[in-house]
Amino acid sequence: MQAKVRKAYALARAEYAALGVDTEKAIRKALAIPISMHGWQADDVAGFEVQAAGVASGGILATGNYPGRARTGAEARADYEQVLKLVPGRLRLNLHAIYAETGGQVVERDELRPRHFVQWMEWGRKHKVCLDFNPTFFAHPKADSGFTLSSTDPAIRKFWVRHAIACRRIAQAMAKSQGAPCVINHWIPDGAKDFPADRWTHRALLTKSLDEAVARETSVNKTLCVDFVESKLFGIGSEEYVVGSAEYYSSYALSRGLGFCLDMGHWHPTETIHDKLSALLPFHQRLLIHVSRPMRWDSDHVVVFNDDLRHLFLEIQRGNAWPRVALATDYFDASINRIAAYTIGLRATRKAILYALLDPSATLRRLEAGGDNAGRLALMDEMKTMPFGAVWAALCGRAGAPADHAWMRDVQRYERRVLSARR
Repeated sequence: MQAKVRKAYALARAEYAALGVDTEKAIRKALAIPISMHGWQADDVAGFEVQAAGVASGGILATGNYPGRARTGAEARADYEQVLKLVPGRLRLNLHAIYAETGGQVVERDELRPRHFVQWMEWGRKHKVCLDFNPTFFAHPKADSGFTLSSTDPAIRKFWVRHAIACRRIAQAMAKSQGAPCVINHWIPDGAKDFPADRWTHRALLTKSLDEAVARETSVNKTLCVDFVESKLFGIGSEEYVVGSAEYYSSYALSRGLGFCLDMGHWHPTETIHDKLSALLPFHQRLLIHVSRPMRWDSDHVVVFNDDLRHLFLEIQRGNAWPRVALATDYFDASINRIAAYTIGLRATRKAILYALLDPSATLRRLEAGGDNAGRLALMDEMKTMPFGAVWAALCGRAGAPADHAWMRDVQRYERRVLSARR
């Protein structure tokens, strides 16, 4: 750690200590909390599978045409390795089924097997990065109707049930390969653009399909493959009705013993999720948080160190809920350098975790319990001007990651050396 950073950190450490906050403990914990890095920023959610026919995006759209998109698994893995050098702390990698590597052969999604992800598992072991997984219920001819697991066509529905089962078996294989559980998240885009005449049937069919593929399917060890279900308010082509709403999936997860996923962008435009944690965790065993940044809608902008992010992690800290929350980033911006997008969002997420761990939660609770609400509000506001940047710089130094204002030079070098060749 440079002398200037050490001096600034010593002063900051003393200031936080005066409030009963141990910065050393906060740094250690902030570095240890895993963040699952989403794979789909590197390739614009295009995937690497070989399909027999071109398909629409299925409600997922990365906008922009910045050069350097990863076109193969090997290129994506090279990009992830660069990100690992720039982001402090423990990272995982979250993959979609469309990242299957099939040797140029068409393999239908219900026929995917662990062997199609062997290179990912080998890469994870080499770099000590655990993998997480997602079935891909979009960008496929059998998703063109707008309904997959909730389709009224039995053949379509059974295809996607088989896909979900295949993905859970892949997740189990990943868990065995890495010696640690694999989180698998089930998000389906099913819904209607305008008012449907029958909302009930699709939700009944979704329940039937999920029971068959997830809740009552017994070939997968649920301690290795940890299932979550993810809700959404609306999407492209499902603006009026989404089968898997928050109320539906919260109830389904509770009734089936599954985890519930909250994406920061999957709510009303002015709705934030921090207040939901204390309402959900007394009943749900575990939550998965998709860290994103909506702008007017679920637009998956690159995460930044904003109030929404800080409030989210402050709420986790104040409820001592870290062991019951899994974290994963989820955004994709094709208008800027993708390595920079990864780095900005992941570093912002790690910053927000550290910021929360430096919160004088015990002191704030004591002030509130004693009726000193003015003192509580004053301290909350004054924490915003504490020397947090010095503690963050110390964290980066401990992890061997570049400091703020320095990592962009590495991104620019990687762009000249690697990304420019992909034009």
